Amino acid sequence: MHRSTAEWKNMAYRQFSVLLAARLILVGFSMALLIWLLLMPGFIAATIIVAVIFVATAAELWRHVYRTNKEVTRFLDAARYADFSQRFEFEDIGAGFGPLGQAFSDILERLRIKRADQEADLKHLRALVEHIPVPLLTIHNDDTVTLQNNAARRLFGAAHVTRLNDLRQFGTSFGDSVADAVPGRRELVTFAVEDIEYRLTLATTEIVTAGERDRLISLQDIQSELDVTQAQAWQDLVRVLTHEIMNSITPVTSLAMTATELIEDVRDKYERDDPIASDLEDLHSAIGTVARRSDSLVQFVDSYRQLTRLAPAEKKRIAVSELFDAVSRLSAAEWPDGEVAFSVTVTPPGLDVYADRDLVEPVLLNLLRNAVQATADVSQPDIQIVGRMNQRGNVVLEVSDNGPGVPADMANKIFVPFFTTKEEGSGVGLALARQIMIAHSGFVTLGTSATGGARLSLIF
Repeated sequence: MHRSTAEWKNMAYRQFSVLLAARLILVGFSMALLIWLLLMPGFIAATIIVAVIFVATAAELWRHVYRTNKEVTRFLDAARYADFSQRFEFEDIGAGFGPLGQAFSDILERLRIKRADQEADLKHLRALVEHIPVPLLTIHNDDTVTLQNNAARRLFGAAHVTRLNDLRQFGTSFGDSVADAVPGRRELVTFAVEDIEYRLTLATTEIVTAGERDRLISLQDIQSELDVTQAQAWQDLVRVLTHEIMNSITPVTSLAMTATELIEDVRDKYERDDPIASDLEDLHSAIGTVARRSDSLVQFVDSYRQLTRLAPAEKKRIAVSELFDAVSRLSAAEWPDGEVAFSVTVTPPGLDVYADRDLVEPVLLNLLRNAVQATADVSQPDIQIVGRMNQRGNVVLEVSDNGPGVPADMANKIFVPFFTTKEEGSGVGLALARQIMIAHSGFVTLGTSATGGARLSLIF
């Protein structure tokens, strides 16, 4: 029959009390008898026998208490240090202490099971924290920093972050925001790494552990969400504009072409020296101009429809060196005379990227085309295509040149649809590149090359 721990304790305690009382009575009786015999002359043999009995009972009492205390101490040490391998078998002690030993063993087994459950729960929680996509870090009272999960380690990359001041390498404003973060408040911060700025939301929670107050900081990267939202807004705007413009310009183009054909028919009926023939020629020229400009506008508007018709990216693993080789072949076909030369660098040589080749190749070719145009007036053009890994472990494809670069007042506009610095530009190329990178969950950035020109980076 199964008995609870409390029943085992009560049984053991009763047996211990009864047997201890019996030993005390026996020791007391033998000591009293020994004293009486010592006071009565002539009982030497009896005195020796009683003395031996007294010593034996006293030794048994001491051994019983010592052995019990030793086992209890061993049990308490096992519980204190979580040594659940200890076992308590008291059958050899005698005196009915088997139930107490079973109680001790049962308590340790229960503690072991509870400890195992706690460790399993802790392991599960740690796994959850490690796989949370939001970077988590703890700021301790001594200004030390602990990165709590993989997302935090990916965010800071190879940078050494162990103290609060180490966060300033990602922007002074970012370090100040984390240092001054108030529990319960959310704020938008700028995180800068390798000349690239990310927008993060910072949330702070205060936790108390063992009397120590720490701050748990969560950093959620919302740059991609901002880019997607902005791109969607531009798509909606372009879709509405192109729809309205096409609805208005299409009949104009059609009527202009029809009018041109009618004028040609009428003009053929008159002699060239007839006054009305001269007027018809002027009218034909004017309407022809309207027809050509209308057709050009239709083509211009149609080019912007690419921004709203972008196919979903079918991403595959691509070797960056193979991708650059394909771009080199395309450039050779576009500039067959060899007037365009550029250097290619891939570090490490086996670097690959998870992307849609059909979408990325035109983007790289367009960036290369822009670099060629930027260095048209440079005596020694220096165009470089580089593939590398950044500090955060992202694949970066860069096209840089030694041209005049992009003016600071235009740097934030070059990815906006309709904006262009070229006389015959449409403002579609870089806007489309941005759309394609958003489709890859990445982004495109503008920087300054080592030679002072422009550096366009595709970050995956």
